[in-house]
Amino acid sequence: MRIVSLLPSATEIVCALGLGETIVGVSHECDFPEDTKTKTKIIEPVFQAETLDSRKIDALIIEHMKQGRSLYRIKIDELSRANPDLIITQELCDVCAVDADDVREAAKQLGKSVSILTLNPHTLQDVKNDILKVGGVLGRTEEAMNLVVELDRKSENIRQLTRGADTRRVFCAEWLNPLMNAGHWVPEMVENAGGVDGLARGGEPSTYVDWGSVADYDPEILVLMPCGFTTRRTIAEAEHLLNLKDIRSTRAIREGRVYATDGHNYFSRSGPRLFDGIGILAQMIHPELFSEPLDSQLGVRMEALTAKV
Repeated sequence: MRIVSLLPSATEIVCALGLGETIVGVSHECDFPEDTKTKTKIIEPVFQAETLDSRKIDALIIEHMKQGRSLYRIKIDELSRANPDLIITQELCDVCAVDADDVREAAKQLGKSVSILTLNPHTLQDVKNDILKVGGVLGRTEEAMNLVVELDRKSENIRQLTRGADTRRVFCAEWLNPLMNAGHWVPEMVENAGGVDGLARGGEPSTYVDWGSVADYDPEILVLMPCGFTTRRTIAEAEHLLNLKDIRSTRAIREGRVYATDGHNYFSRSGPRLFDGIGILAQMIHPELFSEPLDSQLGVRMEALTAKV
């Protein structure tokens, strides 16, 4: 089977099931595992977000959405050369990946029958169900079941570790300027890690919030996890927080419990590494339970941010 995966999490799932060599095309965002970077890119963005700050990215997204314009282009010639039997896409978020309807229209131009598998996860259970779904379609049901068991083991180990600890108030920010909470599976991840995010609702999309609401909530831990940003880029984007009077009195700021983390790899993508993200969150929420410090590639305590307040 020849697979085109237009969703980074789906690419990770297929590779985790041992079928990475069957992937003949990916999206521009697919970058894990490492050899995925060399595969043919079927999708390209209409603008290069890497060179823009958060507010400019948000403004461009809103402008395109209002005009009914897609944020992505499907390279039909590359898709045709890939000659897929199966295309995996999503219906969760038109901002995060190409729209499923656009994929269906593109597939009609291939001159052959192509199966399209659409994923639409909102919770951790949905993510596990998608793994089983992909495994079933690809004839890797047993491998998919084993992977789900392993992911359950990871989350249960963290739940057991944090079970007797105090539940701490957490606020996770999926975007910084303007501010957005982190919805879908993230509140559940926080809960599994021994915290509670009272400004987001599990299984529902992320929404805009204001820093005044965050100040009223007074989180004990503030986790910055912008969608698509690595830890390093998150740190750079967080500088504007130093000028926000609303949050200077929050417990997270006063006690130096502000963290920048890798939303790109461990929180935004609905794949297996979300379950590693639970462990990352636990080290931020309950560092006293761990003998080793948090890996700086996965998350950084923003000492500079809190020292200047």
